[in-house]
Amino acid sequence: MPELPELQAHAERLDRSFAGVTLARFSPLAFHALKTAQPPAAAAEGHDLVFVDRRGKYLMLDFGTVSFVVHLMQGGRLSADGKQSVRPRGGLARWRFDDGRALLLTEQGSERRAGVWVVAGDPESQPPLAGLGPDADRVDAEALLALLHAHPMRLHGFLRDQHAVAGIGRRLANEVCHRAGLSPFASTGKLDAGAAARIVEAIQAATAEGLAYERGRDSMSASKERPGNVHHREGEACPVCGDTVRAVEYRSYTVDYCPTCQTGGKVLADNTTSRFLK
Repeated sequence: MPELPELQAHAERLDRSFAGVTLARFSPLAFHALKTAQPPAAAAEGHDLVFVDRRGKYLMLDFGTVSFVVHLMQGGRLSADGKQSVRPRGGLARWRFDDGRALLLTEQGSERRAGVWVVAGDPESQPPLAGLGPDADRVDAEALLALLHAHPMRLHGFLRDQHAVAGIGRRLANEVCHRAGLSPFASTGKLDAGAAARIVEAIQAATAEGLAYERGRDSMSASKERPGNVHHREGEACPVCGDTVRAVEYRSYTVDYCPTCQTGGKVLADNTTSRFLK
């Protein structure tokens, strides 16, 4: 799933290309794409796109009267629509502009969970943004320590919990834990100020690296292309210490880590729902 760096860079690309252009028509192409009934999407038609921004893992298209909040989920993309075909493959929604260009929301795969919300007023106070934690790259060590203690759970789960901190997913959680030198299974309630400071530094470094990579591209990267030390690198040598990167596999995601850097050499395993890869 695209995370903070990918979505931030993509919002910047879309803003450069489409800000200031007038919306002619918004068309949902799949019945499940539009998640709201009020206000009507037509309230944006005839208005200029003021800006494209990002909040957490959501894109926001602000037309002044209303905003479109877009979640790409796992396989979604919001891209320039050159063909504008009647039934585009995986098409969910289309924004047509008065200069003849268009944006198309697509989603590949079988889940079909990407969607669009239309909101008037402050988007932060309404679904789907209401209840999001602060963007992860804007939290200082003191605030993060308070959040860690307010959400007692494993560190990896905390980093992925959008109500705690927003914008981090599975890949960045793996990378942040590794950069911070902390076990992904560390209990957040037991972490101290020093650990919080290392996590903040790791978040800043990992997101900056990802953002620099994404800004050098013309389109959003695929997951396997994104930079990192441990994510999806099980069986390879850790670039920091040379130990073998290990993994704990769950049904829908994998926790990747280096035993030497993060767990004092201990190999992690959760026998109830996972297995570790040797």
